[in-house]
Amino acid sequence: MAKPKRRYICQACGSVATRWQGQCADCGEWNTLAEDAPQTVFSAKHDLSSGGRPIQFTPLDQPGEMPKRKASGLAEFDRALGGGLVPGSAILMGGDPGIGKSTLLLQVSAHIATNGGRAVYVSGEEAAGQVRLRAERLGLSKAPIQLAAATSVRDILTTLGTMEPPSILVIDSIQTMHSDQIEGAPGTVSQVRGCAFELIRYAKENGVTLILVGHVTKDGTIAGPRVLEHMVDVVMSFEGERSHQYRILRSLKNRFGPVDEIGVFAMEGDGLAEVGNPSMLFLSGREEPMAGSAVFPAMEGTRPVLVEIQALIVRLQSGATPRRAVVGWDNGRMAMLLAVLEARCGLNFSSAEVYLNVAGGYRLSDPAADLAVAAALISALGDKPLGNDAVWFGEVSLAGEIRPVAHSSIRQRESAKLGFARGFGPAGGAGSETRPEKGMKFTGLSMLPNLVDRILSDA
Repeated sequence: MAKPKRRYICQACGSVATRWQGQCADCGEWNTLAEDAPQTVFSAKHDLSSGGRPIQFTPLDQPGEMPKRKASGLAEFDRALGGGLVPGSAILMGGDPGIGKSTLLLQVSAHIATNGGRAVYVSGEEAAGQVRLRAERLGLSKAPIQLAAATSVRDILTTLGTMEPPSILVIDSIQTMHSDQIEGAPGTVSQVRGCAFELIRYAKENGVTLILVGHVTKDGTIAGPRVLEHMVDVVMSFEGERSHQYRILRSLKNRFGPVDEIGVFAMEGDGLAEVGNPSMLFLSGREEPMAGSAVFPAMEGTRPVLVEIQALIVRLQSGATPRRAVVGWDNGRMAMLLAVLEARCGLNFSSAEVYLNVAGGYRLSDPAADLAVAAALISALGDKPLGNDAVWFGEVSLAGEIRPVAHSSIRQRESAKLGFARGFGPAGGAGSETRPEKGMKFTGLSMLPNLVDRILSDA
């Protein structure tokens, strides 16, 4: 950086001199030259207080036109989005390899193109022939989708600029895109951020729904810079085990709707099929009551989903260190719950192996699952079946209290629809009263020892 030059200003006439001298050369006054504070090169180049264009402010209370959503053709996909596709929005979808991201987006693009919209599908990982083979397998080969295999963002935007803006633009995937103005290989932080910025700007200016497919790490998080999730409007995660039939599309961030909404799909031979009642999917195979099985009405956004929690207790005779294994729930939370059952209820799990599983490969994060997990553990410990007509929900504190949870009435209503006649949960919470007209008899529990007495005393 160049050294800033000094200057001296006459306090009498304002003239500028490059060096100090006793008399001003312009006005002739003596001892009036004073050194001015030097202006650095950085501040001179980055002074943004002038030179810009004025922006227009809109009062918040002024009525304006709301964005109109468009149906994607898959009700479960629209539900996860909060009601449909918003023009000019940017959606980031991540998921494990082979989970069905490309299949889902190809089905959505085919429905929009078939119903009068324009759909552009750009694949950076597969050739156009490979995508066409998948479309034939799904029965979508006659859909008028504009298909291309390209990785240069400049080529993509140049081509899109010569045609009418499409209704939906799918980029599969953003990690394969590159810009010739940015150094680095495709997939680097600078390339992903720069390419996403250019694509999002095109979508915002032209009212195009942009869907970016993102890779995930081994931990299941979306790969690349975290700023990519801040740039987009919607972040979605496509979850599920490839060994299981179902897939869950979960909304992690949504500027146009509620978060944690889910859409449930089933992978079939001709693509992804919607599952209108996911509770029946996760509760299948419960013909006879078994010890260690409890049904929990979980809340996924605004949708209640009933899942089965299974527990197994194995007594050890050799005195070896017992094992704790959890699938589908937080391992640390189960350890806390076991400690509460031992300290507050007098149950002994220290000499037994404890296994906990959420049936169907479902993953729970709702704290209201504490009571259902405790009921399954107590049932497995005492070899007492809980019955097939009961649901359990409530949060357990370290003191052994059963605390109220949100959406109690919605959980009961969904359980009653599926034929469950009894509900157990926090006492005194919202919706804790008996509702015979809805076919659900609710029993409130205040402390965890009440639950132990109820389960172990039943014959």
